[in-house]
Formats: sequence, structure tokens, C-alpha cells
Amino acid sequence: MPPTSTHAMPFGAELTPHDGVRFRLYAPSASHVDLVLDDGAPLPLRREADGFFACVDSRARPGSRYVFVVDGLRVPDPASRFNPDGPHGASVVVDPTSFAWPNDDWNGRAWHEHVFYEIHVGTFTPEGTYAAAAEKLPHLVDLGITAIELMPLAQAPGMRNWGYDGVLLYAPAHAYGTPDDLKALVAHAHALGIAVYLDVVYNHFGPEGNYLHAYAREFYTDRHETPWGAAIDLVERAHVRTFFIENAIYWLEEFRFDGLRLDAVHAIHDGDDRAFLRELAATVHDRVARPVHLVLENDDNESGLLEAGFRAQWNDDAHHAAHVAVTAERDGYYADYAVATTALLGRTLTKGFAYQGEPSGFRNGKRRGSLSEHLAHASFVNFLQNHDQIGNRPFGERITALAPEYAVRAVVAALLIAPPVPLLFMGEEWGASTPFLFFCDFAPDLARAVTAGRRSEFGTFTAFADAAMRERIPDPSAPETFERSILRWDERSTPPHDAWLAYYRNLLRIRATEIAPRSAHACGIDADYTAIGEFGLRARWRLDDGSSLALETNLGETAQAGFSASPKGYVVFSTHDPTFADGIAPPWSVRWTID
Repeated sequence: MPPTSTHAMPFGAELTPHDGVRFRLYAPSASHVDLVLDDGAPLPLRREADGFFACVDSRARPGSRYVFVVDGLRVPDPASRFNPDGPHGASVVVDPTSFAWPNDDWNGRAWHEHVFYEIHVGTFTPEGTYAAAAEKLPHLVDLGITAIELMPLAQAPGMRNWGYDGVLLYAPAHAYGTPDDLKALVAHAHALGIAVYLDVVYNHFGPEGNYLHAYAREFYTDRHETPWGAAIDLVERAHVRTFFIENAIYWLEEFRFDGLRLDAVHAIHDGDDRAFLRELAATVHDRVARPVHLVLENDDNESGLLEAGFRAQWNDDAHHAAHVAVTAERDGYYADYAVATTALLGRTLTKGFAYQGEPSGFRNGKRRGSLSEHLAHASFVNFLQNHDQIGNRPFGERITALAPEYAVRAVVAALLIAPPVPLLFMGEEWGASTPFLFFCDFAPDLARAVTAGRRSEFGTFTAFADAAMRERIPDPSAPETFERSILRWDERSTPPHDAWLAYYRNLLRIRATEIAPRSAHACGIDADYTAIGEFGLRARWRLDDGSSLALETNLGETAQAGFSASPKGYVVFSTHDPTFADGIAPPWSVRWTID
């Protein structure tokens, strides 16, 4: 028989070895819980220890729809495997063995081979489905992509959402297809040699469709606040920790994801020792019987977590320095990178974090980060674009709409060939003309509030001080805001997009042949950088085979003296003539060599 993958959950709807389904709900605040199956007569659940209610219903089958009625309130299963009518509708019993996985020997990609490509399934293709995304994977193979990272898929309200408003964390978004469709996407990617990662959100639930507050108030604590309201209680409540840890293992086991990216862990309040995150990493690696990788987003730059079971972190410092270098923007957090920009970029490429305990002006002098040069370069995922850095702009502009082409080309060459793991955002490789805007699909009252809030948050920016200007910011709830964000695949073969695509393809080919095989274990201790003037940079890395990789770049509008005239070693890439006459680097030039 074809192989299957299942995750035995301690809650939710689980098929029993015999006929029927076991239903189990954590509802410590509830007095009475009923199960309503296929709109039939309610069946009372028995109260168990520690706030659980459970029953076994012999009538239930795969495909049965069910809701819980908690003290008179109809609610979906918070551990639902599928909710085809959204979070306000009924949950569906799913047989996880129904999908026949290929009988292959896929065991993941070596981490140092990873080149990530971030995808929002709904806007990646005109169809916006898992099946349509699978059809585009050969393009990514040809480009040189070895791993895709899907933005969060947990079921959120409506048909349009980034994914960070998920409320049913075990249910893949129905707007994109069925759970089996998602599994088929993963299987097809693996057949092409592409690893698949999922972005998961464990710091909050979305603002609509989350019923936990009605019957499991213990999920929350008033000891901390987050940007989304009360914090999730991951310190005092073992069952809450279990809910999220089981979720991580569920995606890895039942859907065969190769790893997870944990969103904004700086907003997870789990104590100074980071007990929940450490427990999650340890449990995942103990229970998942194949190599998997956990990646963090963490504004606090905590290098200790990168030594506690987490493979890597998105390096926002590298993005911010690179962004300032090509755009000269200084607003918001970019102010921390406005001075010695090129040197800060050099530090991120060679030593990991730009801020390793230094005070942050943007954070009113608070010290940020920890030492990171002892870590492998592969502990950091670098990028020039991602969903946040594009979509959180008022008009969702990509970097090619903000900076000259020659500047973007130079910084892209620096980021994609450097040893840290690179990440591209969908469409970046052909300089997509489409923006990536913030969009959602909430109920009318909440939608109006979100639109007003979105526009008011930019009121402190000089460009949006006028109310009329703020009204030009796209309405997140309007369908056309979502539609404008859908990639136009026909662009790839037309100028200037075809030239961008060829440029990215060439850089990733160089990375695959010259850099990745030599950089599995290289670390920051064996790398250094030197600023040359205001915009010049020389950086050097000692690679695994003892060779020396060198970057010499001038990220300024004028020529810069102070470089070697002739390249030392052989040139693997150069934006200009690789011989810098009289040691003068042309504006926006990049020269990579291996000695």
C-alpha cells in the first residue's frame, strides 16, 4: 500500500481503531459541552480532568461535519483539520490516511543548499490554489530555488488574508483547496527536489473567528500585552503549550513539511529563559523521525535560541542595511542604519547581527541583540524583499519601484553570493511590477475599523500628515487590493523582466556551484570586513575547504579609491570590469573572488 502520514492528536477529532470518532475539547471555562454531528441531535460530552470534555461518536465518519455547543454557543473545533466554510462554520472530520504519499526516499535538503522563496498561495497564481502553485514549481527549479516557504495557512475569516489572522491553527485555509491538495503540493515539490516550509504564528490569534475566550480563557494572561491584545499564557498553562507544540509536530508529520518559520517570537512571552521555545524545539527534534529545521523571526536578535534547536533566524538587520543603502530611506527603524550603512551591511554578511548589544536609537536607546560571530553563516537568512518589508508599506511597493536598477542589482549580487542563506520574495526574480499590498476579509464592522487603523498608523509620516493623502492608501478590505497583488506571470518574457530573471538565475547558479558546497560550516569567527570610505566595503570569508571568498563593493554614486586593482584569485562574479584601474571601484560595483 502507498505510505501515509498521520499525527495522533490528544484533542480534536480522531478516528478510532474501530468505527467512530473520538472528539475532545479543552474548555476549562465551560459548564456543559455538546457535540452536534451533521446537524443531528446533540450528544453530551463527559467532563474529564484538567478542563477537557470528550466523547466517542460511532456515527461519525470522514467527511462528517460537526460543531461543539459550549454553554449554548456553537463553536468550531479549535483543532479542526478542515473548516470549508471558514471559522464560523462547522468543522469536518478528516481521515489523514486518505492521501497516498509517493513511496519515495525524500529526506530533505542539506541546510547549506537552501535558497528560500517566500510564497503567498492566494496571490502567487491567478487561480490562488495549492494545485496552481504546484504547476509553477518547475520555474523555481530552473531559477535555482531549493526551498519554498509558504506564508501562514491557518484558517482565517473570509477568502483573502495574509495568514497572520489565523484562528484555527490546524486547518489549512479552505480558499486554497483541501488538506489533500496541500499535501499534493508538498509531494510535488519534494519530487522536484524542493524542500517546503510553513510559516506558523504562535504569538496571537486573529481578531475574528476565535472563540477560545468564551470557553478557554486560560489560554490568555493579563500579565503581558502584545500588539494584538492579551498575550497567550505559555508560562503557567501546560495544556496551552501542548496545543502549540502539537501543532508544530502536526504540520511536520501529517503534511511532511521540512520545517517551520516561527513568526515574531519576540512577541511570545515565555519568560527570560524562553522555556516554551526551547521545549518546542526539543520536542520537535525528539519526536519527528527525520531531519527538520526551525527558523525564527526575532527582532530581539537572541543568539542563544540559535544554539537551542533553532536552525536559523531571518536577519532583519541585513535587510534594513541593504534597503537603506539602495533607497537612502531614514524613516522608522531605518534610522538605526542611516550612519555607517555599508559597514553595518558588512557586519551582517560576516558576523550575523548588525546590533549585538549596541543601543538602538529607534528603541530609545535600549540595547538590542547579542553576540553572534561564533555562529555559522547559515544561521542567518538574508533577503532584500519579503512580505513584511513590501506589504507593510502604504502602497506595497517592491524595491525595484523605490531604487535605481543598478543599485538593486549591486546589492542583490552581494546578498545572493554571500554565505548566509538567501531568501527571495515571489516575483522578485523578474522584478515583478505588481505590488504586494496588505489585504484581509473581515466582517463589515471590523473591516471598517481595520481600514481606518491602517490609514491612521501612517499619520505620523510627513507624507501622510494630510487626511486626503491617507485616504489614498488602499483599503485592505477591498477585493481590488487583493487582486492588484496577484503576480503577472506573463511579465517574465518581456523587458525589463526577462533581464532580471536572467540576472537572478545566473547569481543562483554561481551560488550553487561555487559557494554552497564550501560553506556548510563556515562561521563568523573566520570572516571579517572593512569599510572603505563611506560606501566602500571589503569582506572576506574562510570557507570549509580553506579557500578565501572575498567581496569588494562600492555602494555609492561616485567612484571609490582604496581597493586592489587586480583581483586576488579567480573572479566568480563582477558587475563591472573586474580590474579596478588604479584601485578605484566604479559606482555600484561588486566583485566576488575566490582565492
